[in-house]
Amino acid sequence: MDRIAVNFAQEIGTIKPMNGVGQPPFRGIDFSMCDYLQNAHVPYSRLHDVGGAYGGGVFVDIPNLFRDFSADPQDPESYDFAFTDLLITALVERGIEPFFRLGVTIENFCKVKAYRINPPEDYDKWAQICEGVIRHYTEGWANGFRYKITYWEIWNEPDNYETPEENQMWTGSAEDFYKLYEVASKHLKAKFPHLKIGGYGSCGFYAITNGYTRFAACSPRYGYFVDFFDGFLDYIKAHNCPLDFFSWHSYDDVKGNIRWAEYVKMRLDEAGYTHTEQTLNEWNWHPDLKGTAQHAAFTCAMMLALQNTALESAMFYDARCDVGIYSGLFNCMTLKPLPAYYSLVAFGELYERGKQVYVGELPEGVYACAAKDKDGCLVMANVKQEAVRVALDLEGANTITECKIIKDGVVWEDYTFENELPAHAVVCIKYDV
Repeated sequence: MDRIAVNFAQEIGTIKPMNGVGQPPFRGIDFSMCDYLQNAHVPYSRLHDVGGAYGGGVFVDIPNLFRDFSADPQDPESYDFAFTDLLITALVERGIEPFFRLGVTIENFCKVKAYRINPPEDYDKWAQICEGVIRHYTEGWANGFRYKITYWEIWNEPDNYETPEENQMWTGSAEDFYKLYEVASKHLKAKFPHLKIGGYGSCGFYAITNGYTRFAACSPRYGYFVDFFDGFLDYIKAHNCPLDFFSWHSYDDVKGNIRWAEYVKMRLDEAGYTHTEQTLNEWNWHPDLKGTAQHAAFTCAMMLALQNTALESAMFYDARCDVGIYSGLFNCMTLKPLPAYYSLVAFGELYERGKQVYVGELPEGVYACAAKDKDGCLVMANVKQEAVRVALDLEGANTITECKIIKDGVVWEDYTFENELPAHAVVCIKYDV
């Protein structure tokens, strides 16, 4: 039997917001399902691919908010905030901070025709339009709001493919995007020095294997992701561009994401961006397992593992109540939570307590994290196909006040922990401390 030491008297840091999500769950203009995010203590919802193809024609995307590019960006009448106002307000009222992507929704059929993923006709004007959007939501401009929206992300996955005819997010060259980032980041940071301006939603770092070859490291596309990042860092360093945060994406497992968080930190430091935050704001480990306890275990394990990396935040892709494979939190027919949703609930218990406490060495396949405030909470995930026997060596904790489990056939039910983590299980234990 393996032993796990947990010391609630030894604080080691702060629980970070690894339990953010992309695309909040709503239907039409009914945002009531966002209550689920509030109940799970989800801190952020990234606003990309929101509302369906082309942003549903009304949500978030710059072409939806500013419909006529020839209009005057200084004129409030040039903007159409109506639907996005409803969405942003619904999130803020539930204590969920929007992570606002400035750009456009992916165009999966761009080979037929690309509509909105071309470089803006005028980079300076595009930056001024983004300024108007930020002023509306944070400074009350254009009959707007004074909401706390900290992160403003310039574009998404401009590195999707090297060839413009295949790239579903950006038909320009890499250098075209670097210039857009320069113009927009400098303009927005000068106007809003207190906000965090960054980008660019990198497709990821699968080519950086260090001997780990789950993905085809020789893929030219994967190599381009890395080349694009290198060129981006060289450009913004040479042009003295601000980069408050760098965002990247991954659909790999825990080992891969830990490795790439280290790589990104190393490269940012080498470029002189030592204070730049990094966020993995699109991830989903084995989305094909949607609706299973195994997916819940993988989802929880990822958040627990990422807590102890150089990442400042992470966002599961995604929280939509949709038929898509990536929409892994809700049943699109019944609108009820799937098992992975309760993994967010479990990590939310840690996030609410805030103070991370010591957890010792873990057996292979087991991930764990503990936190405390007025009481204590320990969350464990077993990603193995067999049960793991573990004994907890507790310090600074008294009696168990509640224990919940997710496992095959059981979703977030009471559980008596008796030194066993079942296969593909998540266990959340609360203690008096």
